[in-house]
Amino acid sequence: MDISTLENWLWKAACGIRGEIDAPKYKDYILPLLFYKRLCDVYEDEITKLSKEFGDGETARELVKIDHNLIRFYIPNECTWQDIRKITKNLGEKLTLALREIAKENPKLQGIINIVDFNATTAGQRIIDDGTLANLIQILNKHRLGLNDVEPDILGRAYEYLLRKFAEGSGQAAGEFYTPREVGILMAHIIDAKKGEEVYDPACGSGGLLIKSQIYLKEKIAKDIGCIPEELKPKDIKRPLKIYGQEINPMTYAMANMNAFIHDMSADIKIGDTMKNPRFAEEGKLRDFDKVTANPMWNQKFDIDVYENDSYNRFLFGIPPRSSADWGWIQHMFSSLKENGKMVVVIDTGAVSRGSGNVGSNKENEIRKKFIDNDFIEAVILLTENLFYNTTAPSNIIVINKDKKHKDEILLINASKEFAKGRPKNYLTDESIKRIEEIYKNWQEVENLSKIVTLEEAVKNDYNLSPSRYVSVGEKEKYLPIDEVLVELEQVEEDRNEINKELNEIMKKIGFKGFE
Repeated sequence: MDISTLENWLWKAACGIRGEIDAPKYKDYILPLLFYKRLCDVYEDEITKLSKEFGDGETARELVKIDHNLIRFYIPNECTWQDIRKITKNLGEKLTLALREIAKENPKLQGIINIVDFNATTAGQRIIDDGTLANLIQILNKHRLGLNDVEPDILGRAYEYLLRKFAEGSGQAAGEFYTPREVGILMAHIIDAKKGEEVYDPACGSGGLLIKSQIYLKEKIAKDIGCIPEELKPKDIKRPLKIYGQEINPMTYAMANMNAFIHDMSADIKIGDTMKNPRFAEEGKLRDFDKVTANPMWNQKFDIDVYENDSYNRFLFGIPPRSSADWGWIQHMFSSLKENGKMVVVIDTGAVSRGSGNVGSNKENEIRKKFIDNDFIEAVILLTENLFYNTTAPSNIIVINKDKKHKDEILLINASKEFAKGRPKNYLTDESIKRIEEIYKNWQEVENLSKIVTLEEAVKNDYNLSPSRYVSVGEKEKYLPIDEVLVELEQVEEDRNEINKELNEIMKKIGFKGFE
């Protein structure tokens, strides 16, 4: 099955429940069913293979019931796709029970395949009724998704196609689970993970950045041996990446695991709040990784206690302001890197410029200063506006490298003109991705596109690393986005309150009780 056929079929399935539930909720029903069908079709393929080995299907089924290790995932009797497809009454209830039974038999699927209650109600009404559910199952039944029917990478691409389609209708919520495919590809090319390396995403969403890192590795291996990625055998890869992620939202956590399984990749995804409770830690110390990649929520707000009471020594370069956790996330990622590790994060543009040129101190500028003075920042890439589904604002990719080749230099790339117009969002073209990648990997200065600055130049500009400050693309000066202005105003107000508090304490100590 080619990708176009697969995508059209899956989108038809999405349209099959249009009107029953809000568009952002489509994914909560279709993606688990797609995953369930893939598991069942693969299970039948494996039973067929074992039947040839052990004589007949009944013997094969009895053996896998005893020893689940003979197959990828065990599907109990009466819980298969074909069993569920024949149900005519109480479909939602029986489907939910079947998925729970599968999760019980396969501990790795707990909290993943059984995340949705297909019999759930709201205000006394079924969220998705049995008739609509049956129709959806019949649409998905049109094609097999077994081992010989579709390549894992093709199915994975279709799965991400659905994520993108759902993101288009999800508004603000989309940013919680989906990074635009082209941005993820560019980040994978820049991070350039090597065989056997450990790659970590502390805000992994649906797992796209981790998966794209592995796909890029497969593409490089295929190119080296002269074939296409789909033709690679396990022996060709030998040492795949080890991928790790943490996600706070239970449904998104489930999607990340489904995404990895559908891509036929092994991933260790944990659930929880990374900033308050990092799950990849042992004995009070963060686990470290070769590469870290992420698209955390931009300008997220945390109480100062989260930073000040941190037991993992993550915020040694400074406490971020309440108004933006950007440099809190960056410091967490930095603390999760091995001694020669590299990280790539896509973040709000203000993270590289806020506080520069202002009178007085600024928390973000002070943290940024320490990263620059210690020569950890390798590159900053400005991307165009309207790429992401939860904002129209532009973004920066920041590359931080503990093992920089080009000491005392920072590469700034103004790629704000590297895009194509799309509906509803702009997107990076393959040519743009290749151009940006080559500039980064060849460490090039290109007129109206990139500039290499020394640390001394960065210091002279008060640690402002905004590429648009150094690389002109022939535009008139733009005003700051309103979101950016609001963040800066919050920081000013936060600083004012802290100064007033300190001044109040001083006045009290000297006996001036009337000061407010």
